[in-house]
Amino acid sequence: MTGDLFANAPDVAVNSAVNATVPRLTVWAPQDWPVQADWQPALAAFWRSPQGVALANFVQARLASGAVVYPQHPLWALQLTPLSQVRVVILGQDPYHGPHQAQGLSFSVAPGVKIPPSLRNIFKELQRDLGQAIPTHGSLEPWAKRGVLLLNTSLTVEDGQPASHAKRGWEQLTDALLAEVARTSPACVYLLWGAHAQAKAEMIERETAAQPAGSFMGLRDSHPQPREALVLKANHPSPLSALRPPQPFIGCGHFSHAKRWLAEKNQSFEWDL
Repeated sequence: MTGDLFANAPDVAVNSAVNATVPRLTVWAPQDWPVQADWQPALAAFWRSPQGVALANFVQARLASGAVVYPQHPLWALQLTPLSQVRVVILGQDPYHGPHQAQGLSFSVAPGVKIPPSLRNIFKELQRDLGQAIPTHGSLEPWAKRGVLLLNTSLTVEDGQPASHAKRGWEQLTDALLAEVARTSPACVYLLWGAHAQAKAEMIERETAAQPAGSFMGLRDSHPQPREALVLKANHPSPLSALRPPQPFIGCGHFSHAKRWLAEKNQSFEWDL
Protein backbone atom coordinates (compact mmCIF):
# COMPACT_ATOMS: atom_id res chain seq x y z
CA MET A 1 0.00 0.00 0.00
CA THR A 2 1.19 3.51 -0.57
CA GLY A 3 1.33 4.68 3.05
CA ASP A 4 3.20 1.48 3.86
CA LEU A 5 3.85 0.19 7.33
CA PHE A 6 7.55 -0.13 6.57
CA ALA A 7 8.23 3.52 5.77
CA ASN A 8 10.66 5.35 8.01
CA ALA A 9 9.12 8.43 9.51
CA PRO A 10 10.21 11.70 7.93
CA ASP A 11 12.75 13.76 9.80
CA VAL A 12 10.02 15.73 11.58
CA ALA A 13 8.74 15.27 15.13
CA VAL A 14 5.10 14.21 15.30
CA ASN A 15 3.49 16.57 17.74
CA SER A 16 0.75 19.16 17.82
CA ALA A 17 3.10 22.03 17.06
CA VAL A 18 4.37 20.33 13.92
CA ASN A 19 0.91 19.18 12.87
CA ALA A 20 -0.26 22.78 12.90
CA THR A 21 2.10 23.44 9.98
CA VAL A 22 1.65 20.15 8.10
CA PRO A 23 -0.43 20.20 4.89
CA ARG A 24 -3.54 18.32 5.94
CA LEU A 25 -7.26 18.26 5.44
CA THR A 26 -9.01 20.74 7.70
CA VAL A 27 -12.45 21.19 6.11
CA TRP A 28 -14.59 18.70 4.19
CA ALA A 29 -15.32 20.65 1.00
CA PRO A 30 -15.04 18.45 -2.13
CA GLN A 31 -16.61 21.22 -4.20
CA ASP A 32 -13.51 23.32 -3.45
CA TRP A 33 -10.98 20.66 -4.45
CA PRO A 34 -10.05 21.53 -8.05
CA VAL A 35 -10.15 18.62 -10.50
CA GLN A 36 -10.21 18.30 -14.28
CA ALA A 37 -13.70 18.76 -15.75
CA ASP A 38 -13.92 15.32 -17.34
CA TRP A 39 -13.80 13.66 -13.92
CA GLN A 40 -16.76 15.66 -12.64
CA PRO A 41 -19.64 13.39 -13.81
CA ALA A 42 -18.26 10.40 -11.91
CA LEU A 43 -17.56 12.53 -8.85
CA ALA A 44 -20.99 14.15 -8.86
CA ALA A 45 -22.70 10.76 -9.11
CA PHE A 46 -20.69 9.43 -6.19
CA TRP A 47 -21.27 12.39 -3.86
CA ARG A 48 -25.03 12.00 -4.42
CA SER A 49 -24.94 8.28 -3.63
CA PRO A 50 -25.56 6.76 -0.17
CA GLN A 51 -21.89 5.72 -0.05
CA GLY A 52 -20.77 9.27 -0.82
CA VAL A 53 -23.03 10.77 1.84
CA ALA A 54 -21.83 8.23 4.41
CA LEU A 55 -18.18 8.93 3.57
CA ALA A 56 -18.70 12.69 3.88
CA ASN A 57 -20.38 12.25 7.27
CA PHE A 58 -17.57 10.01 8.50
CA VAL A 59 -14.70 12.31 7.51
CA GLN A 60 -16.54 15.40 8.76
CA ALA A 61 -17.05 13.70 12.12
CA ARG A 62 -13.38 12.76 12.36
CA LEU A 63 -12.29 16.31 11.55
CA ALA A 64 -14.74 17.70 14.12
CA SER A 65 -13.26 15.37 16.74
CA GLY A 66 -9.80 16.85 16.14
CA ALA A 67 -8.34 14.02 14.06
CA VAL A 68 -5.35 14.95 11.89
CA VAL A 69 -6.29 13.82 8.37
CA TYR A 70 -4.05 13.66 5.27
CA PRO A 71 -3.72 14.76 2.51
CA GLN A 72 -4.80 18.37 2.13
CA HIS A 73 -6.20 17.70 -1.38
CA PRO A 74 -7.49 14.10 -1.53
CA LEU A 75 -8.32 14.39 -5.24
CA TRP A 76 -5.07 15.97 -6.40
CA ALA A 77 -4.44 13.10 -8.84
CA LEU A 78 -7.64 14.13 -10.65
CA GLN A 79 -6.40 17.71 -10.89
CA LEU A 80 -3.03 16.83 -12.43
CA THR A 81 -4.22 14.08 -14.78
CA PRO A 82 -7.34 14.60 -16.92
CA LEU A 83 -9.39 11.49 -17.67
CA SER A 84 -8.87 12.05 -21.40
CA GLN A 85 -5.07 11.88 -20.97
CA VAL A 86 -4.72 8.78 -18.78
CA ARG A 87 -2.32 6.31 -20.38
CA VAL A 88 -0.98 4.55 -17.27
CA VAL A 89 -2.54 3.80 -13.88
CA ILE A 90 -0.42 3.07 -10.80
CA LEU A 91 -2.75 1.97 -8.04
CA GLY A 92 -1.82 2.38 -4.39
CA GLN A 93 -3.85 1.48 -1.33
CA ASP A 94 -3.64 4.18 1.32
CA PRO A 95 -2.10 7.66 1.59
CA TYR A 96 1.08 7.97 3.61
CA HIS A 97 0.16 8.47 7.26
CA GLY A 98 3.12 10.56 8.45
CA PRO A 99 3.46 14.36 8.57
CA HIS A 100 4.53 16.02 5.30
CA GLN A 101 4.20 12.77 3.32
CA ALA A 102 0.78 12.35 1.65
CA GLN A 103 0.17 14.49 -1.44
CA GLY A 104 -2.88 12.88 -3.02
CA LEU A 105 -0.67 10.99 -5.52
CA SER A 106 0.04 7.31 -4.89
CA PHE A 107 3.62 6.58 -3.76
CA SER A 108 4.70 10.23 -4.28
CA VAL A 109 6.13 12.60 -1.67
CA ALA A 110 7.08 16.24 -2.06
CA PRO A 111 10.68 17.27 -2.77
CA GLY A 112 12.60 17.52 0.49
CA VAL A 113 10.63 14.73 2.19
CA LYS A 114 12.57 11.57 2.98
CA ILE A 115 11.89 8.96 0.27
CA PRO A 116 9.92 6.04 1.77
CA PRO A 117 11.20 2.46 1.28
CA SER A 118 8.55 1.40 -1.26
CA LEU A 119 9.30 4.42 -3.42
CA ARG A 120 13.03 3.73 -3.16
CA ASN A 121 12.36 0.26 -4.55
CA ILE A 122 10.31 1.77 -7.39
CA PHE A 123 13.30 3.94 -8.25
CA LYS A 124 15.65 0.93 -8.03
CA GLU A 125 13.52 -0.99 -10.53
CA LEU A 126 13.33 2.06 -12.78
CA GLN A 127 17.13 2.20 -12.76
CA ARG A 128 17.53 -1.56 -13.33
CA ASP A 129 14.90 -1.68 -16.08
CA LEU A 130 15.63 1.51 -18.02
CA GLY A 131 19.06 2.58 -16.79
CA GLN A 132 17.73 5.82 -15.35
CA ALA A 133 19.49 7.58 -12.52
CA ILE A 134 17.74 7.30 -9.17
CA PRO A 135 15.99 10.64 -8.49
CA THR A 136 17.14 12.78 -5.60
CA HIS A 137 13.53 13.58 -4.66
CA GLY A 138 10.34 11.55 -4.29
CA SER A 139 7.91 13.64 -6.34
CA LEU A 140 6.08 11.73 -9.08
CA GLU A 141 4.24 14.85 -10.23
CA PRO A 142 6.00 14.79 -13.66
CA TRP A 143 4.45 11.37 -14.29
CA ALA A 144 1.01 12.64 -13.30
CA LYS A 145 1.30 15.52 -15.75
CA ARG A 146 2.30 13.03 -18.48
CA GLY A 147 -0.79 10.87 -18.12
CA VAL A 148 0.01 8.55 -15.21
CA LEU A 149 -2.98 8.37 -12.87
CA LEU A 150 -1.44 7.96 -9.41
CA LEU A 151 -4.51 6.78 -7.57
CA ASN A 152 -4.96 5.27 -4.14
CA THR A 153 -8.02 3.15 -3.40
CA SER A 154 -8.63 5.04 -0.14
CA LEU A 155 -7.98 8.77 -0.41
CA THR A 156 -7.68 9.95 3.20
CA VAL A 157 -5.95 8.63 6.30
CA GLU A 158 -5.34 9.76 9.88
CA ASP A 159 -1.95 10.65 11.29
CA GLY A 160 -0.07 7.53 12.37
CA GLN A 161 -3.00 5.22 11.59
CA PRO A 162 -2.63 3.33 8.30
CA ALA A 163 -5.89 2.19 6.70
CA SER A 164 -7.88 4.26 9.20
CA HIS A 165 -10.26 5.46 6.46
CA ALA A 166 -10.39 2.19 4.52
CA LYS A 167 -13.78 0.62 3.85
CA ARG A 168 -15.58 3.89 4.55
CA GLY A 169 -16.66 4.59 0.96
CA TRP A 170 -13.54 5.76 -0.86
CA GLU A 171 -13.20 2.35 -2.51
CA GLN A 172 -16.54 2.78 -4.27
CA LEU A 173 -15.39 6.10 -5.69
CA THR A 174 -11.98 4.93 -6.80
CA ASP A 175 -13.48 1.80 -8.39
CA ALA A 176 -15.81 4.10 -10.33
CA LEU A 177 -12.84 6.20 -11.45
CA LEU A 178 -10.95 3.11 -12.61
CA ALA A 179 -14.03 1.98 -14.51
CA GLU A 180 -14.20 5.38 -16.23
CA VAL A 181 -10.60 4.98 -17.38
CA ALA A 182 -11.32 1.48 -18.68
CA ARG A 183 -14.39 2.70 -20.54
CA THR A 184 -12.79 5.75 -22.14
CA SER A 185 -9.05 5.26 -22.63
CA PRO A 186 -8.24 3.84 -26.08
CA ALA A 187 -5.13 2.14 -24.64
CA CYS A 188 -4.05 2.13 -21.00
CA VAL A 189 -1.44 0.29 -18.93
CA TYR A 190 -2.40 -0.76 -15.40
CA LEU A 191 0.51 -1.43 -13.04
CA LEU A 192 -0.95 -3.54 -10.24
CA TRP A 193 1.61 -4.12 -7.49
CA GLY A 194 0.49 -6.32 -4.62
CA ALA A 195 -2.67 -8.33 -3.93
CA HIS A 196 -4.80 -5.32 -3.08
CA ALA A 197 -4.21 -3.65 -6.44
CA GLN A 198 -4.40 -6.95 -8.32
CA ALA A 199 -7.91 -7.51 -7.00
CA LYS A 200 -9.00 -4.77 -9.46
CA ALA A 201 -7.70 -6.62 -12.52
CA GLU A 202 -10.89 -8.50 -13.32
CA MET A 203 -13.03 -5.37 -13.13
CA ILE A 204 -10.59 -3.41 -15.32
CA GLU A 205 -10.48 -6.12 -17.97
CA ARG A 206 -14.26 -6.57 -17.92
CA GLU A 207 -14.98 -2.85 -18.29
CA THR A 208 -12.41 -2.49 -21.07
CA ALA A 209 -13.78 -5.42 -23.04
CA ALA A 210 -17.38 -4.25 -22.65
CA GLN A 211 -16.86 -0.99 -24.55
CA PRO A 212 -18.12 -1.01 -28.14
CA ALA A 213 -15.59 -0.02 -30.75
CA GLY A 214 -15.96 3.57 -31.82
CA SER A 215 -17.43 5.04 -28.64
CA PHE A 216 -15.41 7.53 -26.64
CA MET A 217 -16.84 9.85 -24.00
CA GLY A 218 -20.29 9.21 -25.48
CA LEU A 219 -19.21 10.17 -29.02
CA ARG A 220 -18.90 8.09 -32.19
CA ASP A 221 -15.45 7.74 -33.70
CA SER A 222 -15.10 7.86 -37.48
CA HIS A 223 -12.26 5.33 -37.16
CA PRO A 224 -13.54 2.83 -34.60
CA GLN A 225 -10.97 1.19 -32.39
CA PRO A 226 -11.57 -1.20 -29.51
CA ARG A 227 -10.45 -0.27 -26.02
CA GLU A 228 -7.21 -1.99 -24.99
CA ALA A 229 -5.72 -2.62 -21.57
CA LEU A 230 -2.33 -4.00 -20.59
CA VAL A 231 -2.57 -5.29 -17.02
CA LEU A 232 0.82 -5.98 -15.42
CA LYS A 233 1.10 -7.63 -12.00
CA ALA A 234 3.94 -7.94 -9.50
CA ASN A 235 4.49 -8.02 -5.78
CA HIS A 236 4.19 -4.77 -3.87
CA PRO A 237 7.44 -2.74 -3.87
CA SER A 238 7.63 -2.69 -0.06
CA PRO A 239 10.84 -4.15 1.43
CA LEU A 240 8.98 -7.19 2.78
CA SER A 241 7.73 -8.30 -0.64
CA ALA A 242 9.76 -6.64 -3.41
CA LEU A 243 12.14 -9.59 -3.82
CA ARG A 244 9.80 -12.45 -2.92
CA PRO A 245 8.20 -14.93 -5.29
CA PRO A 246 5.93 -15.56 -7.07
CA GLN A 247 6.22 -12.19 -8.87
CA PRO A 248 9.13 -10.17 -7.41
CA PHE A 249 8.79 -6.44 -7.98
CA ILE A 250 12.53 -5.99 -8.48
CA GLY A 251 13.13 -7.44 -11.92
CA CYS A 252 9.50 -7.21 -13.11
CA GLY A 253 10.39 -4.97 -16.08
CA HIS A 254 7.06 -3.18 -15.96
CA PHE A 255 8.43 0.22 -16.94
CA SER A 256 10.04 -0.95 -20.18
CA HIS A 257 7.09 -3.23 -20.98
CA ALA A 258 4.64 -0.34 -20.58
CA LYS A 259 6.81 1.95 -22.70
CA ARG A 260 7.07 -0.61 -25.54
CA TRP A 261 3.35 -1.40 -25.48
CA LEU A 262 2.34 2.25 -25.59
CA ALA A 263 4.79 2.85 -28.45
CA GLU A 264 3.04 0.05 -30.37
CA LYS A 265 -0.19 2.04 -29.90
CA ASN A 266 1.51 5.18 -31.28
CA GLN A 267 1.76 6.73 -27.83
CA SER A 268 5.29 7.70 -26.94
CA PHE A 269 5.99 7.79 -23.21
CA GLU A 270 9.03 8.51 -21.07
CA TRP A 271 9.51 7.56 -17.41
CA ASP A 272 12.19 10.12 -16.56
CA LEU A 273 11.61 12.32 -13.51
